[in-house]
Amino acid sequence: MDDGWRIAITVLVGVLTGALSAMFGVGGAVVSTPAIRAQGATPLESVGSTLPSVLPSAIVGTLRYRREGLIHWQVVAGTAAVGAIGAVGGAFLSNVIPGNGHPLMLATAALMAFTGVQLWRSRDVGAPVPVPVTTAEEAGLPDAIPPGAADPPPEPAAPGFGRVAWWRLAVIGAFAGGISGLLGVGGGVFMVPAFTKWLRLPIKAAIATSLACVGLLAIPGTLTHWYLGDIDWAFALPLCVGVIPGARVGAAIALRTPDAVMRRAVAVMLIVFAIVYAGGELASLSS
Repeated sequence: MDDGWRIAITVLVGVLTGALSAMFGVGGAVVSTPAIRAQGATPLESVGSTLPSVLPSAIVGTLRYRREGLIHWQVVAGTAAVGAIGAVGGAFLSNVIPGNGHPLMLATAALMAFTGVQLWRSRDVGAPVPVPVTTAEEAGLPDAIPPGAADPPPEPAAPGFGRVAWWRLAVIGAFAGGISGLLGVGGGVFMVPAFTKWLRLPIKAAIATSLACVGLLAIPGTLTHWYLGDIDWAFALPLCVGVIPGARVGAAIALRTPDAVMRRAVAVMLIVFAIVYAGGELASLSS
């Protein structure tokens, strides 16, 4: 393929990748990985070359969601701290696990399909109900504060967030980080349903929070794959160019879409991507 056409196609793939990333809180590599594989990248290059584009798309989408107050920064901190370690470990494992990652990609596809079905069947999670401060003792002030008088917190509190949630965040971060480093998929395909089902976050808050985590997890994964020589910058740079406008469009669409519709859209996205992933891997194994 002519270099000019390859660059143009890769930029367009980046636009679609950025839009999906911002709309659904995922890395978008479920599109870019097979796309650059079809253009001649090796399996490991297809994984490593997608990760550099995850960061700019995540930054653009995260900034947009931040203005809407949808990101739970405590969740981001707890998930990304453990996930960064998992991302490095996953990146190193991608070079030593037998089967070129095909069995793990099939397992990831099964997980995506399962979580997509569960998310489709689940009810919408309502926004957390604020607890009014009514007494001086509760408020820690000399005078009582009537209900509703206190200013709302700048960040929504995650329902049920406490001691138990920290180990849950560690589990989510370790798994999502491992997937990110191993398969180059950003980890959002696991974090969005996990945040929704396990932490009871509303769907748009789960998407926004996942996107912030995806960007942070992409940094150690990118550096590790760069060290291992798995990044082909002829693919990585055009992807980085395309994801920026794509992420802006994707975030705008997500913010204007009703929560119930977004939940169903995320569920369908997970199921479709699971079918695409499984089909591609089975085709590779049979060839």
